[in-house]
Parts: sequence; C-alpha cells; structure tokens
Amino acid sequence: MLNYLWAGMIIVGVVFAAFTGKMPDITNAALDSSREAVTLCITMMGVMSFWVGVMEIAKKAGVLETTSRRMGPLIRFLFPALPEGHPAQEHIAANIIANVLGLGWAATPAGLRAMDELGKLEEDRRLGRASGPARKKGVASNEMCTFLILNISSLQLIPVNVIAYRSQYGSVNPTAIVGPGILATAVSTGVAIVFCKVMDRRRRRV
Repeated sequence: MLNYLWAGMIIVGVVFAAFTGKMPDITNAALDSSREAVTLCITMMGVMSFWVGVMEIAKKAGVLETTSRRMGPLIRFLFPALPEGHPAQEHIAANIIANVLGLGWAATPAGLRAMDELGKLEEDRRLGRASGPARKKGVASNEMCTFLILNISSLQLIPVNVIAYRSQYGSVNPTAIVGPGILATAVSTGVAIVFCKVMDRRRRRV
C-alpha cells in the first residue's frame, strides 16, 4: 500500500511540475535529496557501527549477561510466562538496554534474536515440550506481542539517533530533544505496559 502511495505522490508531483513549468526544480530537488541521503547514511552508519560495536564488546565482556540477571525481576514482571533462564531473556535485556540508550538500530539484532527465541518457545509449547498456553500456528504468543509493543514504545534516556539527525541538519542545540524525548517515551512505555497487562488478563479469562 505504501508503495502505491509513494508512487502516486511522485507521479502527481512530476505531472504538476510539467504543467506549471517547474521541471528544473524537480530535477534540482532530486539531486539535492540524493546527495543529502548519501551524506546522512554515511553519518548514521558511523553512529550505528560504533554503538553496535559497543554492545558486542559488552556482550563478550559479560556485561549484558550480568545486566540480564539483574533485570530478571523486571523481565519476569513483563513476561510472567517466560521460563526462568530462557535464552530469550538475555536478548530481551540487550534490546531494552539499547532502546533505553536510544540506539534503535543497535537494538534491532538483539530484538530479532529475542523474537526468534520466543518463536521457538511457542513452537515447543505447541509440541508439548514446554509449559504454558500455546496459540494456534501463525498466531503470535503473548510474550511476542508484549515484546513487540515494548520495543516500539521504547523508553529512551539518550536518543542518540535523533541527536545525530539534528546535528547532521545543523541544529543549534541537538541535545535539546533529550528532555521531551524522555517524557514522551516514558508515557508511551507506561501506556504500553498497562495495555499488555490488561490484554494478558483478558486472554487468561477467555
């Protein structure tokens, strides 16, 4: 659907420019946007590479494993049906830490691994190899839904990616977004947790 929307907007813009004699403006805008896109990608690639490397060092140094254990009570509260010591726990903790630091891109690998482990857990439940309520094949489990919602809402203390964007485009004070970012993401995360808990209780009653 988005492909059709973007294609439609591009076609409308070109047709409008052709009828109003502004085709040179379209050409200049396309060239300028392409140059800015490449520059932005290079900047963000550097930021992403740095923080992904930091997360990998933290993992090999055992920091993530230690943090995962300390986050055990929080993860058990958010995912009560997740078995103790399940492999998904470490990946969920890494994803939460990266998101809290505002490293959305660095959180993606851990998020994919966590979702993969949660998928394996749901498959084991369907086959009777793990305890807990099993959903129909092709239907996401409660843990998978909760993790996805938390990942999207994501409390951020230091929105590194947004700061990098603002710096790239010449913001006078790129870090001014920190305060509003903390407030907005704290509210979104709180609402997400309440929503997940309410939906989990409803499913249990059904």
